[in-house]
Amino acid sequence: MKPIQIKLSVLTACLMLLSVSLPVSGQTAAQISKRSAEAADIGPMEMDLTVFIRDSKGNERVRQITMSSGKFGDVGKTLIRFTAPADVKGTLLLIYDHPDKDDDMWIFMPALKKVRRIISSEKGKSFMGSEFTNADMSKPNQADFNYTLLGTVEYNGNTCWKIETTGIDTDIQKASGYSKTVRYIDQKNYVSHRVEYYDFSGNLHRIQHLSDYKEQTGKTYFAHRMVMENVQNKRVSEMIVNRLQMGTDLSENAFSPTALR
Repeated sequence: MKPIQIKLSVLTACLMLLSVSLPVSGQTAAQISKRSAEAADIGPMEMDLTVFIRDSKGNERVRQITMSSGKFGDVGKTLIRFTAPADVKGTLLLIYDHPDKDDDMWIFMPALKKVRRIISSEKGKSFMGSEFTNADMSKPNQADFNYTLLGTVEYNGNTCWKIETTGIDTDIQKASGYSKTVRYIDQKNYVSHRVEYYDFSGNLHRIQHLSDYKEQTGKTYFAHRMVMENVQNKRVSEMIVNRLQMGTDLSENAFSPTALR
């Protein structure tokens, strides 16, 4: 009877491991993350945002930006233009999200009057003095990360999956600016309500809160309020969407590094 007992024990262990790796819905953590990315993909669009940057003492700076985004071939392209105040007006950030290689980023600053490519080591740095990073402005390549389901949690009245994401190698982790994230993904519509970012010492660094979601066409959703809280330096940055226009007819010529002037 011992061989049978051993076989049953092995089978039981395998079933237990399977139950841990798969949620009740039968989806893996990677599949949930993919559906979450799809739920946030609203297609070509233009929007106006206000960015509030607050330090630990409550001092505040305000930025106005316009963002345009579209997909040309298999490359997603985003152009961010600062329109106010005067000291940052005319600053441009251009992002190419490639499906099979690292993102490309360029920045144009009027004071320098030239376009500069943002290298990988700079992508994890602050986006124009805010608690958002340059990497936060781009869409991550799903294949660059490993996904682990940590369980479920109730968050602000929503039942969410907790998904841990880590870069598949140190280069990707360094480019993103963090060692891992933990994302709270709604089980009803797959939107993200909260994202925790951990530094390379394993300590919680930043928390992003996403709210004021508005349903768009095709069962996609867009958060109109995004708050990034740095728990280490007590600074907070907030993005508010003032206008969102979907399905805009964008010219690819505007999304060229040579057009950044």
